[in-house]
Amino acid sequence: MTFVANLSNIVRSKGDPRVLSTGPSSLSGSDRLARGLGWFSIGLGVAELLAPRMLTRMMGVRGKETLLRAYGLREIGAGIMSLSADKGAGLQSRVAGDALDIVTLMALKPRSSKQGNLGLAMSAVLGVTLLDIVGAMWVKSNESRSRGAQRSYRDRSGYPQGIAKSRGAARDFLKPPEARAAPTAAAPRAGARPW
Repeated sequence: MTFVANLSNIVRSKGDPRVLSTGPSSLSGSDRLARGLGWFSIGLGVAELLAPRMLTRMMGVRGKETLLRAYGLREIGAGIMSLSADKGAGLQSRVAGDALDIVTLMALKPRSSKQGNLGLAMSAVLGVTLLDIVGAMWVKSNESRSRGAQRSYRDRSGYPQGIAKSRGAARDFLKPPEARAAPTAAAPRAGARPW
């Protein structure tokens, strides 16, 4: 038994079925990238919220703690969106946030007392921006259909046992449960109720 299967069996009740082994993941590469970037964004946002003085001191731009906290909130929001079902919008908001980060870092560069650290921060933001752009494009291409292509549902009836088996099924609900299980061939008496 695998480690993951053992973990999933811990929280199961006595009568629940047991997980014997786990199969391949249903997540695509774009889903994994969006999930990784979402968790990275949440982690970065938490760091910006909880340790803004340390980060502004490292970049040599003291006094910008409030701005960094606001950017931390934005990062957490984008991260949560990237982990949601609408991960494309989350990644696009990350790209927009990265553009804002780049502009802000360029504006802060002349005021920074630690140009080297600010340059490292800029290169890190540029690298993550590239990942965000690739992820947003990848998710968009996976989630979009080709133009003009329509899905065909002609082979589906909506009835699990087919249309022929469903005909007259509603009439059975008028009968008592005993009569449904064993239908009789006798003709109904005159004046008798059908149920």
